Amino acid sequence: MKKMTLLLALSMGATQTLLAQNTKPAKPAPAKTATRVTPDKAPITADAPAPEAPLQDVPHPVLPLYSGSIPDSKPSRVQESTTTEGGTRVSNVIQPTLTVYMPAREKANGTSVVICPGGGYTRLAIDHEGYDVAKRLNEMGVAAFVLKYRLPNGQSQPDPSIAPLLDAQQALRMVRELAPKYNLNPERIGLMGFSAGGHLASTAGTHFAKPVGDNPGPASVRPAFLVLLYPVISFSDSLAHKGSRSNLLGATPTADQTRLYSNELQVTAQTPPTFLVHAEDDKTVPVQNSIVFYQALHRHGVPAEMHLYPQGGHGFGMNNKTTKDQWTERLQNWLDANGWLTK
Repeated sequence: MKKMTLLLALSMGATQTLLAQNTKPAKPAPAKTATRVTPDKAPITADAPAPEAPLQDVPHPVLPLYSGSIPDSKPSRVQESTTTEGGTRVSNVIQPTLTVYMPAREKANGTSVVICPGGGYTRLAIDHEGYDVAKRLNEMGVAAFVLKYRLPNGQSQPDPSIAPLLDAQQALRMVRELAPKYNLNPERIGLMGFSAGGHLASTAGTHFAKPVGDNPGPASVRPAFLVLLYPVISFSDSLAHKGSRSNLLGATPTADQTRLYSNELQVTAQTPPTFLVHAEDDKTVPVQNSIVFYQALHRHGVPAEMHLYPQGGHGFGMNNKTTKDQWTERLQNWLDANGWLTK
């Protein structure tokens, strides 16, 4: 078991930091082409953007998550809907996708992150917990893939409890398969999640040994690291975000279901290194969710770093307005310290 160092900042605006060291993964292999897909069009192969192309001018391909039939789906009248009041929110996802954000070629380091927006397993806050974060990761030289995953829905899914996890695991497979085309290191694919998206990411990070679905195949679905922002972790009565639990498992989940999806109970020594951020005054998802996950990681010798802000509430995305500290800078330091920003 590796030694873990506890750093505690005592000033009111500072974070409380729990830090552990990780090992450095291998460097990525080169590639020549990238696949671009636009909505309602077939994939086309094109050269990757020229190094001099400004980041804001680079298109963001939207890739269908599945090339054939979508697992755990059935015909229904459910239709996807998007609202823009108070930010872009997507509901009733039928066709899951990955939206690609590539860094400028001179910045690219081969690391990539799949982003799972939050929304209580009933909608996706896909802009401030998705697209905006992807742009910030690009500034670090990290490729980002925003996952529009299916939300549990009994009308369109035979088993609503596994649909989001199916999509998260497929996203990891897909990015691994695309690694040569996008010049990515297949061993440096992380998974980030916000709120209920944090529950999905932590589920993927603790359930990878037995992928869901009828024919999961041999490809690994273990992320190299996890980044969890004010995550739903536990489905226990004392800690659960009740809406997320009932949306995923129904109003009366069994004891076995509750335990299976309480991810602090599923941590092992193989769980990926994890970076956590939470506000102590979060009234929606209690901060103890992050704390119990960190404690489980610590017990199993998994390197972890946690930042707890005294204030900030829930759903602040990249910008906690109660502090001048930027958690994205802390994340960049953590990624760099572990070799994931090394070219």
